[in-house]
Amino acid sequence: MTIHREGYKYILIATLLWAAIGFLSWRFFPAPYLAWPVHIVCFLLWFWIIWFFRLPARRRSEGADIVVAPADGKVVVIEETYESEYFRDNRLQVSIFMSPLNVHVNRNPISGTVRYMKYHPGKYLVAWHPKSSTENERTTLVIGNDRTELLLRQIAGALARRICYYVKEGDAVQQNDEFGFIRFGSRVDIFFPIDTKVNVKIGDAVKGGVTVLAHLP
Repeated sequence: MTIHREGYKYILIATLLWAAIGFLSWRFFPAPYLAWPVHIVCFLLWFWIIWFFRLPARRRSEGADIVVAPADGKVVVIEETYESEYFRDNRLQVSIFMSPLNVHVNRNPISGTVRYMKYHPGKYLVAWHPKSSTENERTTLVIGNDRTELLLRQIAGALARRICYYVKEGDAVQQNDEFGFIRFGSRVDIFFPIDTKVNVKIGDAVKGGVTVLAHLP
């Protein structure tokens, strides 16, 4: 397991804060029974930040005929819906909710070319709010190849205040490579052609780059 590059700054800040709070606690609370609880709380917060930015080694699923999960989390939506930004027709939407305990790397579900990429500033409603997909801070990414075209949407939540993305329109991308990262919990939507048969159901826990969401015709 390694640490994702997005976490370096936050880990440094947490370490410096722990050192400063620890110094002040020993200075003003010399009694150990008063200082130790402060250190324990600081350690737990510091460890959680390291855990949040973890990047575990995994044997990833690969294949031109499969769509792999773009993120870790729980499947919370599988429904037919109208996609109004790019396709402007009905699509099968699968939404993955990423809790603060999940790995937050976002990966390309297929190989292809980035045919559309747009960042939208917005609100920070909770990720399961019905309007979060249209009103929250978000990005829209479309990856296409000679077999299919998929739309992915990173959606910031109430705790997630920073969406990171590493691709631009026209880029050639490989399945399972990183296309982005969302800090501190959120949601990723993926829009399939309406007749796609998905391999997951609501409530399933999925792993980015590992779980096969669907097979392409």
